[in-house]
Amino acid sequence: MTKKSYYITTPIYYPSDNLHIGHAYTTVAADCVARFKRMQGFDVFYLTGTDEHGQKIEKVALDKDMTPQHYVDGIVEGIKVLWETMLISNNDFIRTTDKRHEEVVKNLFQKVYEQGDIYISEYEGWYCTPCETFFTERQLIDGKCPDCGRDVERLKEESYFFNMAKYADRLLAHIDTHPDFIQPESRRNEVINFIKNGLDDLCVSRTTFNWGVPVPFNDRHVVYVWFDALINYVSAIGYLDDKDKFDRYWPANVHLMAKDILRFHAIIWPIMLMAVGLPLPEKVFAHGWIMLEGGKMSKSKGNVIDPLQLVNKYGVDAVRYYLVKELSFGQDGMYSEEMLVNRTNSDLANDLGNLISRTVAMINRYFDSKIPESIGEDALDQELITAALRAYSEATEKLDKLDFAAYIQAVLKLISRANKYIDETQPWLLAKDEDKKDRLGTVLYNLVETIRIAIILLAPTMPTLPERANQQLGILEDPATLTWEEAGEWGAARAGTIVNKGKALFPRIDIKNLDGEENSDNEELENQKIEEENNLIDIEEFARIDLRVATVIACEKMKKADKLLVLKLQVGEEERTVISGIAKAYEPEQLIGKNVVLVANLKPVKLRGVLSQGMILAASGPQDNHIEVLTVEKIESGNRVK
Repeated sequence: MTKKSYYITTPIYYPSDNLHIGHAYTTVAADCVARFKRMQGFDVFYLTGTDEHGQKIEKVALDKDMTPQHYVDGIVEGIKVLWETMLISNNDFIRTTDKRHEEVVKNLFQKVYEQGDIYISEYEGWYCTPCETFFTERQLIDGKCPDCGRDVERLKEESYFFNMAKYADRLLAHIDTHPDFIQPESRRNEVINFIKNGLDDLCVSRTTFNWGVPVPFNDRHVVYVWFDALINYVSAIGYLDDKDKFDRYWPANVHLMAKDILRFHAIIWPIMLMAVGLPLPEKVFAHGWIMLEGGKMSKSKGNVIDPLQLVNKYGVDAVRYYLVKELSFGQDGMYSEEMLVNRTNSDLANDLGNLISRTVAMINRYFDSKIPESIGEDALDQELITAALRAYSEATEKLDKLDFAAYIQAVLKLISRANKYIDETQPWLLAKDEDKKDRLGTVLYNLVETIRIAIILLAPTMPTLPERANQQLGILEDPATLTWEEAGEWGAARAGTIVNKGKALFPRIDIKNLDGEENSDNEELENQKIEEENNLIDIEEFARIDLRVATVIACEKMKKADKLLVLKLQVGEEERTVISGIAKAYEPEQLIGKNVVLVANLKPVKLRGVLSQGMILAASGPQDNHIEVLTVEKIESGNRVK
């Protein structure tokens, strides 16, 4: 049986300089969808590439004393390395300097010209070189480019024009009868209003520079860069030379791009397709920008973030996860390295990573490292199973709608429910009663199964996670060939599988190690002075303190020390010794069985020859014996205190 096809594209990126995290934002999102659809069994074609012609490229190359081709070749190699590092699974990489592409551009330009939709005239108007776009007087904002806000120049030259207005009503009718054609809806309304305000004929050739595809019947002209670039979506899939391939993948299912180039994809490109008699893509989706303090990230502003540096520091899964989670259904997303670190620490290290490590540790301890069987089912189990199947359903729905943030949130809810399930079932107490061995086994099996489902659901976002997690849990037949449907089935984990406790999948990151302060030196010194004067700490400093619930399992007085008690603490699966100066307030037996709060990342010290591995929290009054240890009643040992 032939697989159903799915064709998704990013815009082709302009190689005037190295790409930044804003470009990675789009490319990772498209990759997430492509991987998701492959897991669903679709025959996926994922296209990305580079838009290499135009006046701006020619000028940059000239400034560097290079030919345009030599210049773009170097940038393109760097882009390919970036996408390999980001684990982008594109099926093809199209370049507008490829001969296969140039031939299609010439063919379509000729076709539109011969049917009378392209004519020659003289153009005078305002041109933005960075955007490679002409604007009328009424489109300028305060005399500047309405898209990027930069200066424009007045140009007058002989050009060929494309009769856009001829197809305006037809495009409006298509948008009306295909409500999902432009998404999200706010962008759809923008496009409709733009068309209704009247479409000017589009200048589709230039004579003031040579770096472009020559107009086939007049080599004094080169094809306008946008008319050239948009054609990549059909030239890459064999429009002229591979009819079977073209018929299989066209029309595209999704063109994904940032909102600033929506107009080209939702107006110019559909009209070009109408003019040559090709069907329109199913969906044009415009996501928001990645914003920094001070506005949009851009190469010209010099405020860009290099994704390669982030991957080297934090790993590809963490960076991809952050980008996908920040794609909030078409809205702008804020970027800061602190946010990336906090997402990694909270979502991946604390919630997912801790769930996996605790589950593996308990199976190691209670079942000789073998996943136990599930025997019986109670209400708590059913709640967890329902949550898992709901997560699968919600994640599927949200990814199909390109609602990336909601997709991630659906999985996070399942992970949170699994951590709560541990608190509710208290496996460490079940382990103390041999008669509850079957119940303990069921609880641990359910945790393994929940983890299996969560890993599969996160696989499109974090491609290395299944293999890394499987090295510890061994619950996936082949992490490289997972199917999406496997996440919709409860009970696929095999009892008896050996688990292996390994390193943390997502080690916590010390936020103090971040580089690159945004404030000036004077501002930074002033901030430090204010903090010193007020004796304040910020939230990052507080977040460094690792507070954990710990159960006192043994306690005795330290010999020849009237004020000191030696406590044995159970912290999750770990035992620690802590010395505390509370002997005047407590007898040792009063503390045994209590859940106390431990500062878990305090540097160990030796007191009277005994290594103290942390500190427990206590409140003190004016008298020596007026001390009260902070305790927790219903939270399991090992959990974090926030």
